[in-house]
Amino acid sequence: MTDTEKTGTSTKTYDGFEDEERAAMKERAQELKKTARRGPRAAKADGESDVLEKIAEMPESDRRIAERLHAIIKASAPDLTPKTWYGMPAYAKDGKVVCFFQSSHKFKTRYSTLGFNDSANLDDGTMWPAAFALKELTAADEARISALVKRAVS
Repeated sequence: MTDTEKTGTSTKTYDGFEDEERAAMKERAQELKKTARRGPRAAKADGESDVLEKIAEMPESDRRIAERLHAIIKASAPDLTPKTWYGMPAYAKDGKVVCFFQSSHKFKTRYSTLGFNDSANLDDGTMWPAAFALKELTAADEARISALVKRAVS
């Protein structure tokens, strides 16, 4: 008996991970191997070049946003270390990813995302945003992102 026959609620069956999800997991495994080979001293410089390489591979609309985010994050929190994380540009503090950029192209979504992990100091009461949809960046957006990044690493 199939899942559909058991529940009668869906005509689509689960086939496991999407191709994009599998690719991201493979990229993460490669990142971990590369980091282990490099050693801690080379990680920051090599991480920066890896991030810039990933940004350069993006379609133009996502690339423009990613380039601006990279500049904003570096200026707002120079102590964060650029690195790739599941094939995405990310920024870490003490080895833990604080924030990342997910290109809309990566998972074929209608918008890109600026996300913050639980190591980001953004707590505000009992509920707060941890990800932001991005279609473009205005000057006001850039100022808000700068403030969020500064707060995240405080």
